[in-house]
Amino acid sequence: MFAHVAVVTDSTAYLPREELDRHSIKVVPLTVVIGDEALEEGTEVSARSLAVALQRRKTVTTSRPAPELFAETYRKAADAGVTGIVSLHLSAEFSGTYEAACLAAETVSVPVRVVDTGMVAMALGFAVLAAAEAVEAGGSVDEAVTAAQKRAADTNAYFYVDTLDYLRRGGRIGAAQALFGSALAVKPLLRLDGGRIELMEKVRTASRAIARLEEIAVEGAGESRVDIAVHHLAALERAEALAERLRTRVPGLADLHVSEVGAVIGAHTGPGLLGVVVSAR
Repeated sequence: MFAHVAVVTDSTAYLPREELDRHSIKVVPLTVVIGDEALEEGTEVSARSLAVALQRRKTVTTSRPAPELFAETYRKAADAGVTGIVSLHLSAEFSGTYEAACLAAETVSVPVRVVDTGMVAMALGFAVLAAAEAVEAGGSVDEAVTAAQKRAADTNAYFYVDTLDYLRRGGRIGAAQALFGSALAVKPLLRLDGGRIELMEKVRTASRAIARLEEIAVEGAGESRVDIAVHHLAALERAEALAERLRTRVPGLADLHVSEVGAVIGAHTGPGLLGVVVSAR
């Protein structure tokens, strides 16, 4: 069925391919630069090759999509006959992606609502799905935006990293927080808060940190009907084990996704990342 409103996001939503296809969601890729080679996330660089590059201490940076890439995506949607576009993106605190989308939105013939969700990974992905479902129910651009913003407000993301060094190098966490998190070799637990990464707790060992991550997710879910995503980078066994425990402990669990983050997020967290996104329906 043809949708009168197009839904666009960026490659950091990490939505499963079947969900993108089912809802006809368009994805604009960010760029990962490994050494002097610029690669599109999702098509030209994998999370696994990124993890190897980081482990070999290669220089890795990321950059936003060019505004023209957004403009091309918007124009194709307009040419296909849509009457409006909703473009939902990762936190503007992390990337210039939102700004690039805003610049592009001014150049196309149909209305485009660009939204900074304040989220990333499946915390963004769940908001994108909410917008797509609103459109499929006959909703307008404004109704799709409202649905996405409500879903984002009802979503929490928590994650564990082996070290804060990658976040510090990329400027995603302050030097003082990084130093605090590194003191006495503690393992940091972090969360998304107001579109930023905040240090939440420090735990003595990796096993205790992962156990605490599980408890936080269970407490956050409560008795509500929720979707959960478990993310990782080069830690599939650990992620699957955590997902299985959450499956048995969260009474209102609807959908549960396990996926490796892409190269853009992986570049800033490093191998060993384990994250949980809890999103109320």
